[in-house]
Amino acid sequence: MNKPVLPMSSLSLKLPMADRSIETYRLAASRMFPAKLEGTLNRVAFSAAHVVADPFADNDPWLTSAIDWDRTIAFREHIWDLGLGVAEAMDTAQRGMGLDWPTSLELIQRSVKAAKAKGNALVFSGAGTDHLAVEDAKSIDDVIHAYEEQIAAVEKAGGRIILMASRALAKLGRSADDYASVYNRVLGQVREPVIIHWLGDMFDPALAGYWGTADLDKAMDIVVAIINANAAKVDGVKVSLLDKQREIDMRRRLDKNVKMYTGDDFNYAELIAGDAKGFSHALLGIFDAIAPAASYALSRLAAGDEAGFHDVLGPTVPLSRHIFRAPTRFYKTGIVFMAWLNGHQNHFTMVGGQESTRSTLHLAELFRLADKAGLLSNPELATRRMKTMLATRGIEP
Repeated sequence: MNKPVLPMSSLSLKLPMADRSIETYRLAASRMFPAKLEGTLNRVAFSAAHVVADPFADNDPWLTSAIDWDRTIAFREHIWDLGLGVAEAMDTAQRGMGLDWPTSLELIQRSVKAAKAKGNALVFSGAGTDHLAVEDAKSIDDVIHAYEEQIAAVEKAGGRIILMASRALAKLGRSADDYASVYNRVLGQVREPVIIHWLGDMFDPALAGYWGTADLDKAMDIVVAIINANAAKVDGVKVSLLDKQREIDMRRRLDKNVKMYTGDDFNYAELIAGDAKGFSHALLGIFDAIAPAASYALSRLAAGDEAGFHDVLGPTVPLSRHIFRAPTRFYKTGIVFMAWLNGHQNHFTMVGGQESTRSTLHLAELFRLADKAGLLSNPELATRRMKTMLATRGIEP
């Protein structure tokens, strides 16, 4: 079990409080996690990975994206070294919030190529309909054709598919039959089994009423029926509803050959651990920020050390709940902030200028929670960078 390696840190810094006062915060004892997977895993675990913006590009960040490709791919190699898969070009990569389809496709192509060079490391990539403007989608057939276009592009690149939810379908779909016609048609054409992504409207308000109803019980009936009818073409389903009981209920109804991938960034530890009736695999945005701890915890679970699993992963849950707090769609800011604190990139600049979506107080609390969970891989660097950020917001060291 990974125990703290220092009795107490000598590092401290000034952090803002909710009452507008400033506290002197002393860092906790640090924990060191392996940089590469040690042992084996008995869960399939994906990290939905962020992209690193190019801060020196001469572009208009609100209008066009610029990616630092070297740093972006290096981060994926870090994920693969830890035994985790990469869920590529998903909402964590700011798909639909700064990352357009042409840039997403280039990201997928580069990532698949890097995965092959890494010994066929695990990567699945998002295919959706986001190149079709919602206002231009006039029929269900338009949605089907848009899915077909992106699926063909990902498969041409040698990639596996995560079938993303469609804003255009959310606009046009009025019934279970509408959704069944789209998914049955698309799934009938895929080369290899896909992961279906059910993304709740807390992550994307444009997806409200997905599956043709605002009633989540009815929606679950619809999606389970579609998946089980196409089980041979479905590797699994990722559920991002932040409702652990719905996920548990759903995984018990799935065809036995279909995996449940938890997308619950509030309750993932207990869902992955599971119970006597089953467990969830993982496809999580928070695994981007906590990859070393997640890898080590999962290796402990595979070794039969469930206490060790919870000892490591349990303290990460408060951080995740903070990063994914409402408005949940702004969670990417916390993910990239953690990557900057931990030295995976040398700036806190985001595609679309999204670094501005969280407050100074939010980022200060993120720092405290990351420290308490032992997730600052280089506390000296993290503290120095936190002080730099705070100085730009009026809090002098």
